[in-house]
Amino acid sequence: MNPYFTRTRSGTMRKPERSSAARRPHRKKNHPRGPKEEKHRHMDGSLGLPERSWERPWERWTPRGNLHYSSSASKQSDLTLEVSMRDIILNSKDSMSSQPRSSLESTDTRMREESPGSSDAEAGGSPKGKPGGPPPPVGFWHNGLKNTRIEVLKAWLKTSTALREHTVFAIADFSIALILSVFILGVLSMYWAVLYHVNKNVASLTVFVVDFDGMAPYTDVSPQIGPLVVQTTESRLAAPKPHLGYETVPASHFENDPVNVRREVFDQKAWAAIVINANATALLQRAVETGNTSYDPLGACQIYWVEARDQDTIHAHVAPEIQSLAASITSNFGAQWTRQVLENTSIPITNLEAAPQALSPAIGFSIFNLRPFDPPVTLPAVSIGLIYLIIISFFSFAFYMPTHMKFLIPAGHPPLQFNQFIIYRWFATMAAYLFMSLSYSIISLAFQIPFNRPTAPGTEVAHNPDSYGAATFVVYWMINWIGMVALGLACENVAMIIGQPWTAMWLIFWVISNVSTSFYALDLTPKFYYWGYAWPLHQIVEASRSTLFDLHSRIGLNFGVLFAWAAVNSLFFPFCCYFMRWKTQRQKRKEMEAKKGAPVGKPQEKK
Repeated sequence: MNPYFTRTRSGTMRKPERSSAARRPHRKKNHPRGPKEEKHRHMDGSLGLPERSWERPWERWTPRGNLHYSSSASKQSDLTLEVSMRDIILNSKDSMSSQPRSSLESTDTRMREESPGSSDAEAGGSPKGKPGGPPPPVGFWHNGLKNTRIEVLKAWLKTSTALREHTVFAIADFSIALILSVFILGVLSMYWAVLYHVNKNVASLTVFVVDFDGMAPYTDVSPQIGPLVVQTTESRLAAPKPHLGYETVPASHFENDPVNVRREVFDQKAWAAIVINANATALLQRAVETGNTSYDPLGACQIYWVEARDQDTIHAHVAPEIQSLAASITSNFGAQWTRQVLENTSIPITNLEAAPQALSPAIGFSIFNLRPFDPPVTLPAVSIGLIYLIIISFFSFAFYMPTHMKFLIPAGHPPLQFNQFIIYRWFATMAAYLFMSLSYSIISLAFQIPFNRPTAPGTEVAHNPDSYGAATFVVYWMINWIGMVALGLACENVAMIIGQPWTAMWLIFWVISNVSTSFYALDLTPKFYYWGYAWPLHQIVEASRSTLFDLHSRIGLNFGVLFAWAAVNSLFFPFCCYFMRWKTQRQKRKEMEAKKGAPVGKPQEKK
């Protein structure tokens, strides 16, 4: 006989006495209940339940609260199954205790999510009023947020603890707003100040004035056009600023050849030049005397400039003033020359009728733009678009760092030696810059900037020639690549030293310092900005312009400065990597010490 069961007086088997909870009938959820039932005692004195009218024919409740299932397959066999409530409870307790607390909590949470109605009913109210749950949202000025408002205000007025933990430098409890305000005033002022003294510095834009009038073989004619032009430009120098820096240069300096003047303007020794052609006065006088119908007043004077050198400076300062000066000279000389010719009665009227242009306007100025800025789509490639070259090189650090760090995290593999990790990361960065600069360069090619036109002499007007013919695109790509290396390695080193959130401030400084010294002529800026000649973006802009427009090339100097930036930053690169590792380990040690030093029972603060 099984010792777990006992036999009653009626001859049935029952289990030992259990709690009242175990004696409750095992009902399924939503099981129909019968009329109110009263407990009574059986003949053996045990507490049981009376027969229920709602019981199914194949089940009944035993006197000890056990559900009895019977199935009569035949009159000779009777299979009886008793399910013990105590066993169900014990098994459920064992299974609950064997599960971790987190899984129980997640199961409970999932059950609550699946049956929100029952949870609300158990809570006795709406979801917002759940006991033990999060409180309902309130307004900003709610009394419950009083202490929170004070804490946030104090944190706003002082540098937060998290901000100080991300740097190795000592930072006082200055206001975050104060730090940002000082940064804005200091760095953004650098950009505003570039054009602060433009009107004063326009005189630094040199314009050659060269007088070839009165040369042989017409030495017997007293020149009038050349002296008038020189006198007018010199009077402009005595006038209040702004005005261009007119410089009278003797013709002998150019070996008495106007072509040499063009060459010096192309070589960027001057922003423009005003040339009075040889024997201009003698040719005008001969045209009046002989009635030369082929005389062209525009052959008297010439103006040279190179628009592609800096289209903004040419359009804003050089071209407007020179054209105004030329109109003034033409008007003054025309009035003076007309009066002089009409007073000379020896000149037949028929000659004046045959060549009226020799009487008025008499002279003019031919403008030669040696390198026009064309096509307009080239503008992003030599100015605004280069800002994105800085930004792309900066953000490559954040994009590639998680990938590089997989070599140092032993996730199923041994970590890489740190010195070899530095070498790998340097080469990986160079390769990334190579392909990113290629994508950047292809944009200019896709929008049909010419990259295969032949070169042209600097003394001739040429529309958008290329410095290296069919190889221009490769040179342009290399300029962008080395430029990205010079710009990007500096960002990598600084990011490893100062960390977040200071890198955002560094990016702003790096963009503004490069843009302010590259997109504006440094001749117009205060002398404080002359350090911009050594800045990377200035060299990229100059090299790109000379390549795309076949300007005076200083490609060797441009690449030399960019390689110098790349070399210096490459030398600092290993030290910055070791510094970042030391800073990271130091931060981890602080976190571990904070966890060890936390009092027992106090929840750990999530980092």
